[in-house]
Amino acid sequence: MYFLRTEANFDAAHFLKDYRGKCGNIHGHRWRILCEIAGKDISKDIQNRGMLVDFKDIKSTLKEICEVFDHNFIYEKDSLKDETLTCLKNEGFLLVEVDFRPTAENFSRYIFEELQKKGVSVRRVEVYETPNNFAAYQEE
Repeated sequence: MYFLRTEANFDAAHFLKDYRGKCGNIHGHRWRILCEIAGKDISKDIQNRGMLVDFKDIKSTLKEICEVFDHNFIYEKDSLKDETLTCLKNEGFLLVEVDFRPTAENFSRYIFEELQKKGVSVRRVEVYETPNNFAAYQEE
């Protein structure tokens, strides 16, 4: 089995609705995303001979997913009042609504599934909120 790993980063703010503690307030992270892919066979075609996947392609796909969140305020659907959203939009803030609580655990699964949708043979995704704290998702 062959494995490749690449990473991407994005800066974004979020908060955790109904959380009692500092993370219940708006705060930001430099989110670090590590993606590992796996496969049994490497390519034999001329361009990609000896490669599982061209790093350029996997990096580009991961970056495309992360770019949606970069320098945005990520919030869970129905976690903010309509008037709050209206005010934020009127101020010109960039907002991304997600259908999940924006935790590292949920981001790791979301990014895993987005990579799968794009045809990537993803094995594992790790999402770091800080240099020392991460969550990972992989299928059994």
